Amino acid sequence: MDFSKHTGEGPDLRWLILLTVIIGTFLGRLDQTIVNLAMPKMIDDFGITVAKAGWIATAYILANAVFVPVWGKLGDTIGRKKVYVLGFLGFIVGSVLAAFAWSFNSMIFFRVIQAVAGSADYPTAMAILAATFTDGKERAQALGIWSASFMAASVFGPLIGGPLVDTFGWRSIFMLNLPVGLIGLAMAMAYIKESVSGHEKPKRFDFLGSAVLGTCLATLVLVLEKGNGWGWLSGDSAVCYAIVVLSAVAFWYVEKRQEDPIIDFKFFRNTVFVNTIVNNFVVFMGMMGSLFLLPVFAQTFLGYNATQTGFLFMPMAFAMMAAAPLGGALIGRVQPRYVIFASTVVAGIGILMFARLDAKSTSGDIIMPLLIMAFGMGFGMAQRTNLVAAVVPAKEIGVASSILALVRNIAGAFGIAVFGSLLTNSIASHGIDIARASVINVHDLRTMTEFLSLISLKAQIMSYATVYKVSAAVVFLGSLLALKIVIPKGAETSRVEGPIE
Repeated sequence: MDFSKHTGEGPDLRWLILLTVIIGTFLGRLDQTIVNLAMPKMIDDFGITVAKAGWIATAYILANAVFVPVWGKLGDTIGRKKVYVLGFLGFIVGSVLAAFAWSFNSMIFFRVIQAVAGSADYPTAMAILAATFTDGKERAQALGIWSASFMAASVFGPLIGGPLVDTFGWRSIFMLNLPVGLIGLAMAMAYIKESVSGHEKPKRFDFLGSAVLGTCLATLVLVLEKGNGWGWLSGDSAVCYAIVVLSAVAFWYVEKRQEDPIIDFKFFRNTVFVNTIVNNFVVFMGMMGSLFLLPVFAQTFLGYNATQTGFLFMPMAFAMMAAAPLGGALIGRVQPRYVIFASTVVAGIGILMFARLDAKSTSGDIIMPLLIMAFGMGFGMAQRTNLVAAVVPAKEIGVASSILALVRNIAGAFGIAVFGSLLTNSIASHGIDIARASVINVHDLRTMTEFLSLISLKAQIMSYATVYKVSAAVVFLGSLLALKIVIPKGAETSRVEGPIE
């Protein structure tokens, strides 16, 4: 399909469109990371417990996961610009309302508004870029740079949020979205051209499929978020498992009978699409599952505060942003599977280097592995994202990108849940092993206390090393899976290397 009439004139407009969607994506991701810094002050203002405050983040994650595929389908159907602008506007409104929340319940409600509106960004932004950059190499570079903005937002969140919360209070983190959001909204209205899938609009929207899929995703994310606290074999978790399985089966049954389903299962007959999605899941599971522990390690064992920890992550963002266009430049020169394989191996090496951290580590011992890992991830980001955009029908890019977003988000949730549990279990196991192998000849209270503290410290350090070794193994597995991404000769190859037809 020819999208050239939607791309505007000249290359400058295309890159302005890229900047526009980066602003939206950056704000949405920034909001997810920055709110965690404000939790202590919200707890004091609302008079709630830590466990209850966790729902401020969980409600956002649940609503975001549920509505990503809905917005992806609507964007393909009624127009990507319409959906993008509507979502952006709703996110700004939700942010302002959250800034004026007067109670815990009102905060939850406004956070859901933010999440529902913000979930429109990823699928529509990716489809807009795919329609704007019709040259395969430029499209890969643009998608890679855009994808890297996710990690950049995660890095800059603590740097921006910490001073804001300390100086102006927690409400300022939501008001930040107003001026920046209005700039992004104005740019979207001015620069983005409308594009649709070009296929016949459905007679009616797939509300039943959306509801069943939403139930499945919401329950899955819920148990991943709360399962560690509930207990993975608890009654609450078991109920969630049952709902996930039953709703997944129901979704398959419903969608097979829909004329225009919210997710077309024909996607999964495309081996390139499936293998790319699987690689994304494994890699993001390993990466996110290990990265979320780094700030905890730096603040617990190295004595850094939140702002100092944020500075450790700054080079990571720049490394990823620098690597993304370099990987995109290899489109058409090197087979994507080899680029993804090499980039994943490099990322895995970076993660494995974290296993050497101990209580005497310096900032350089954290920054260097982060740089290596980020460069590896950024180098392959363009190839991964471009493959998903290039090997599906142009009319369904929004839906395909929503699947990619879901896979990455759920992979991150899986990684955090799995590696969080692994850390907890490893601490107990290593503590027992160290205690059994240790001998103490002095039995006064002070010596015994120090002895137990040293055992606890050693067990925790060893457990972090275990987590990073397992995480690296998972990422290395992802690199092997990348070799299964074999693009058939013929039309499919030209689509990956050139414009979307």
